[in-house]
Amino acid sequence: MPGTPDEPRQGAADARRSAPDRGRTLLGPALTLIHTGRAPTRSALTSALDVTRATAGAVSGELEALGLITVDSSPAGGGRGRPSHRLAIDPAGPVVIAAQIHADGLSVALAGLGGRLEPPVHLPLPAATDPVRLLRAVTAAGAELARASSRRCLGAALALPNPVTEPDGTALAALHFAWPSGTPVADLFAEEIRKADLGPDVRRPFPSAVANDANLAALAEHRHGAGRGSRHLLLVTSGHRGVGGALVIDGRLHTGSAGLALEVGHLTVDPQGRPCQCGNRGCLNAETDPDALFAAVGRTPDPDRPLFDQARELARSAVGDPEARSAVEHIVDRLGLGLAGMVNILNPDRIVLSGLHRDLLAAAPERLASVVAERCLWGRSGRVPIVPAEVVHAGLVGAAELAWEPCLHEPQAVVTA
Repeated sequence: MPGTPDEPRQGAADARRSAPDRGRTLLGPALTLIHTGRAPTRSALTSALDVTRATAGAVSGELEALGLITVDSSPAGGGRGRPSHRLAIDPAGPVVIAAQIHADGLSVALAGLGGRLEPPVHLPLPAATDPVRLLRAVTAAGAELARASSRRCLGAALALPNPVTEPDGTALAALHFAWPSGTPVADLFAEEIRKADLGPDVRRPFPSAVANDANLAALAEHRHGAGRGSRHLLLVTSGHRGVGGALVIDGRLHTGSAGLALEVGHLTVDPQGRPCQCGNRGCLNAETDPDALFAAVGRTPDPDRPLFDQARELARSAVGDPEARSAVEHIVDRLGLGLAGMVNILNPDRIVLSGLHRDLLAAAPERLASVVAERCLWGRSGRVPIVPAEVVHAGLVGAAELAWEPCLHEPQAVVTA
């Protein structure tokens, strides 16, 4: 997945940059620092960019003039030295369209900088789920939000529950919708965006992008949630169906040679296990998702309610329900086997679990940690922290991160377009 690094680039020999260097090359790194909460004051921005106070003041002033941040006139801090002005994302600043397609529905929201998501709209899948009609439905929902907003819209991005190649943006193994493998989803989404009525004040041309939902959720957690401060972050999630994974290394998503890395859902954890949509048996995908939890407890979910919500309720009921407890422990054991294999290969410094896996962690934290430690090459001495995800609607927040990438790279070029 394309993206700017979380860490601002530093000049040769790390020399402090002064007034002649105030140019627009620092706007992107500065906005990224403020966007991710690592420069809440002008003093913190000065230190993080390794520039003079004057340069930090000029950069923050230019970002304020672009309508992207606010510079609080009341200084922060009451200790020694000169107090520093507060920097924050402008709540009236521009937005992007963040969209996500689930196995059983659509979600769309407008998102500002700073990981700020406006209330999402959740819709059922259209009757026809071929690529064009499904992308048209999600685009129409996003366009309606953009037209109704008083804030300028700068771009759109879509999270998909299947692998997406880079750089061409084709969808592979779209098993939930039976799309042909190699569907040019990025081009199709861009075409629907081009034809949509987004209102009079949108950026033109209007950029769009598409990526895998687990990758985007990992980006959201790394920048705004449980993954902040981690250098080698592994995220594993189970959403409405199936399992996804992603790895963030030094602020960048590791997506492999073609965007297809970390398809952890097809890691085998039980060769004699449940059949997977990919044709194999016992994949993590089939052993630790909502369907697997209901199969383990021997109950049938209500067809009139979202499966994901019911699975989360079932996991939470393990405290007082012996059958649910036994089922949760069975699924946790399978999840632990998969996580141990990933730890042995990837050596992450933190594991974030989201979706249903977050509830499984809450229901049996010590059991999960023990299974991972027992199967890990380093044992208990090398135990990796396993923590719950923090970002609500992480797929949408991650899609917003993808849509914001051009602005984080060149703020002035995007905002003044």
